Amino acid sequence: MKAIQMVDLVGQYDKIRSEVDEALNRVIESAAFINGPEVKAFQSELETYLGVKHVIPCANGTDALQIALMALGLQPGDEVITSNFTFVATVEVVALLGIKPVLVDVDPDTFNLIPEQVEAAITPKTKAIVPVHLFGQCADMDAFLAIGKKHGIPIVEDNAQAIGSRFRSTDGNTYMSGTMGEIGCTSFFPSKNLGCFGDGGAVFTQSDELAGRIRMMANHGQRERYYYDEVGVNSRLDSLQAAILRIKLRNLDSYAQARNKAAAYYDKAFAGNPHIQTPARFGKSDHVFHQYTLKLNGVDRKEMQAFLQSKGIPAMVYYPVPLHAHKAYANLGLRDEDFPNTVDLCSRVISLPMHTELDEEQLSYITSQVLAFTAQS
Repeated sequence: MKAIQMVDLVGQYDKIRSEVDEALNRVIESAAFINGPEVKAFQSELETYLGVKHVIPCANGTDALQIALMALGLQPGDEVITSNFTFVATVEVVALLGIKPVLVDVDPDTFNLIPEQVEAAITPKTKAIVPVHLFGQCADMDAFLAIGKKHGIPIVEDNAQAIGSRFRSTDGNTYMSGTMGEIGCTSFFPSKNLGCFGDGGAVFTQSDELAGRIRMMANHGQRERYYYDEVGVNSRLDSLQAAILRIKLRNLDSYAQARNKAAAYYDKAFAGNPHIQTPARFGKSDHVFHQYTLKLNGVDRKEMQAFLQSKGIPAMVYYPVPLHAHKAYANLGLRDEDFPNTVDLCSRVISLPMHTELDEEQLSYITSQVLAFTAQS
């Protein structure tokens, strides 16, 4: 059996090696490293795949979120509502802009924001809501779009972990994740479902006006070269990464199928185990399994992680500490009791290897070792 990886990027590369090598050589020989033809082609192809009018590539997913908020014209003193159970970048960019992060608890099963609690947190200072499509499936966008429309608040989707997921709306249509709110943001970090070989990101919108502002903000605040309308940033996706992403985009749906096949194997192996709760599926959304995350019951997570590691099985904890409990956000003055679900999840979740290259031998070994450990509990 080959060694088990949390994410097997080498194995994935082996299957597209000739295409990637040819594409990289093409870029190098052209020397069109910045805003070259590969970037423009990837932008167009991603727009077609997502069914969105505008894709604006940028340097990384964190930049994508920051640029989105800047494009909306948010100012210090404004408030943005988002999740307490997510990667720090979602909240970090809010704080960096001098905006107040308003953190809300998540559903204990889907791990996504609870719409009713989001609406309850709205104040006259609320200028954006950022649902996070965590671990690979969409938050309840029907509810968030309704809340946004009711209160006149734009919705910015953090789609870093769910690109390729499809949302079946109550309006009878199906939408790609990241395309439903005023703005969607994603990351192309190597371990993401659509990952490059370095850093990369993108911002999506259906609005011509917002697209113009996003492009301006990502390009030093200039619409015309050397004429700066606002303070912006310098955030670009380079041509080498775009060339790689073009190849992976063509495989994205098959990658999702491979991840779902692995998830189904895990589900079946753990069914009925009182110590393991497998990932819940939100009926309106596909799950593309950026992570396969268990909730443990009556199991020492630290001991389980060490046991699995001793057996050559990596397992990760996303996220061990609620965002409000970190030193960087102590100034928000929030308490554990305000976030019972988040606090509980941070103490109980563990993610198993999940990627496109998992084979049945590896899955059998992983599940047998997890079951062996839980049998001792």
